[in-house]
Amino acid sequence: MTDTVVSSATKEVVIGFERPFCVIGERINPTGRKLLAAEMAAGDYSRVKSDALAQVEAGAHMLDVNAGIPMADEPRILAESIQLVQSLTDTPLSIDSSIVAALEAGLAVYKGKALVNSVTGEEERLEVVLPLVKKYGAAVVAISNDETGISEDPDVRFEVAKKIVQRAADYGIHYSDIVVDPLVMPIGALGNAGKAAFSLIRRLREELKVNTTCGASNISFGLPNRHSLNQAFLSMAIGAGMTSAIMNPLHMEEMTGIWGADVLMGADAHCAHWIKRFREPAAEGEAGARGRRERTGRRGGGGATGGGSPETASA
Repeated sequence: MTDTVVSSATKEVVIGFERPFCVIGERINPTGRKLLAAEMAAGDYSRVKSDALAQVEAGAHMLDVNAGIPMADEPRILAESIQLVQSLTDTPLSIDSSIVAALEAGLAVYKGKALVNSVTGEEERLEVVLPLVKKYGAAVVAISNDETGISEDPDVRFEVAKKIVQRAADYGIHYSDIVVDPLVMPIGALGNAGKAAFSLIRRLREELKVNTTCGASNISFGLPNRHSLNQAFLSMAIGAGMTSAIMNPLHMEEMTGIWGADVLMGADAHCAHWIKRFREPAAEGEAGARGRRERTGRRGGGGATGGGSPETASA
């Protein structure tokens, strides 16, 4: 069993094999969002604030913060965004940038143990990102591509992940602080992308003993009814051993699939989270009648295959 611990100043989140699935909210990212990009570049973080609060309310356990805006001062914007979000919520953060100076600026102001997003298998990237991860005591997302690009062969992607884990160990970074992104491919382009992802997730868990994550919506790119397909993918990926995903928690279909998978995988003890979220409160004056109906059903001899009241069956 491997646990990856991340934290804010006051709250700890654990990504782990036997833990509830960790949802990392993706909304604080200006890529493809022209209005958000323009606002962040101008020092207006009102949308960052609303996105942070909405994602936490929707059930995100962590938030990914990205400030990748062309021609902007990304280190400053990323650091300011992190400070703002940490002033609003105690939810731990993933610091997301391809620019090393921005990663360091974010890590320097971050309170707690962050998740760095990300390092790849490229030698140049390994040599600059891993020392930062060690310096700030962070965890890191390891993306399974290298100088040769993204391979369609899952065995090649496994070897890249293995290389990153080994190189991290050279810097004194334990494998429990590495969360591997096996790079989920679009199923519309590669018909075996789902099966390949599930097989690779199992290998990463069983052979490298690392936690895993992905960009959850990649699987459905270019297809209609994406949320339903994402929901199916997430549920099956959790069954295969995936422990987190970077995704939009505002889409209830995907979140419901995750919560249901947590129940079925035994990660939601006594179904407590599911019951709390979905049980409808009894209308005023109905509690006594419900109790009488349930007692009547029990006296009627209903066993495991029948005889129970509708209320009991749907609880």
